[in-house]
Amino acid sequence: MSLSLPAASPRARSLTGVVSEAVAALDGRSEWFAPARSAVVFVIDGLGAHNLAERRGHARFLASVGSRRDVARTVFPSTTAAALTSLLTGTDPGVHGIVGYRTRIPGTNTAANQLHGWETDGLDPRTWQRSRPLFEIESERGRPCFVVSRPDYTGTGFTAATLRGAEFVSAGDVRERAAIAAELASRHPGALVYLYAPDLDSAGHRDGWQSDRWTDALERADAAARDLAGAIEPTTGVLVTADHGMVDVPAHKHVLLTDADALVDGVEIVGGEPRMLHLYTEPGAEDAVASRWREREQSRAWVLTRDEAIGAGLFGTVAPEVRDRIGDIVVAARGRYAYYDDRETDKRPQRMVGQHGSLTDEERTVPLLRLGAFG
Repeated sequence: MSLSLPAASPRARSLTGVVSEAVAALDGRSEWFAPARSAVVFVIDGLGAHNLAERRGHARFLASVGSRRDVARTVFPSTTAAALTSLLTGTDPGVHGIVGYRTRIPGTNTAANQLHGWETDGLDPRTWQRSRPLFEIESERGRPCFVVSRPDYTGTGFTAATLRGAEFVSAGDVRERAAIAAELASRHPGALVYLYAPDLDSAGHRDGWQSDRWTDALERADAAARDLAGAIEPTTGVLVTADHGMVDVPAHKHVLLTDADALVDGVEIVGGEPRMLHLYTEPGAEDAVASRWREREQSRAWVLTRDEAIGAGLFGTVAPEVRDRIGDIVVAARGRYAYYDDRETDKRPQRMVGQHGSLTDEERTVPLLRLGAFG
């Protein structure tokens, strides 16, 4: 069948290359960034370029240092687990294997949570995530590498999978974390520092990105970026970016899947997340499931078979070992829709307002702002 998928912005860099190019800049060989003595990569989780443009009055510092051209293109799925892993390994989801929020462990009936379920779902951070983290590579070369994040991320499976090799430094407040990052970059020549702020994403999921709570979190992140710019030495390069953007999905645009719904006939596991489903089908049922979903949902979603999704390059290069982690059918929501398996007993996810994961420009285009030596 003919696929009509959103085109990538011609001016956007790939998020996958950002940390790799920051490392190259420390050696004076980056094609993207000017040489720098140390580098800080500041990730504001959930800050899409469209979200920032719409709320630029509440992020006056960030708005002042970039234009609409200063953007990057995140991966598909446009979700934290996949995007941060690509950022921190420099490889596509189809290579590192984190191809969604919840994906099936091949040969089992378990859909593992690849952000929070490393311990509970039995995932080995050193083997399930298949690419070596850039921080591990650089630390072995003798480069000082640091992660500055919230205390509750210390020692988690996802941290080990993506950031091992770096020294973890924690602080609860984002402005305190920014001060620590600036100090580490100054005190350790050649340092690579990863500064992470998850508060915006949390606020968006709970209340939506157009809420007062989200705006408050944006103002705090903006203040942290301003503090960071003021505290670094002129030879330190800073990049401010994000893993994905966000759209608000009202409750009346939830598509609830029940046992009585023909859409789940032939489906063994509903994985992924509300705006990007991985459907794992019963043997031989793939074509029938794809046909039913296309017939009913083509106005609300892009529906692709695994082969079509791989052929379209949605997951980048796909290693043979990763292929079966991808759903037999991939459903990426259009517009402001979200899909929920209403057979699940836990209904809390249905209370989320802000969503991401799909192919829309709002979800996939993120800021890529340059400060200090990179400015």
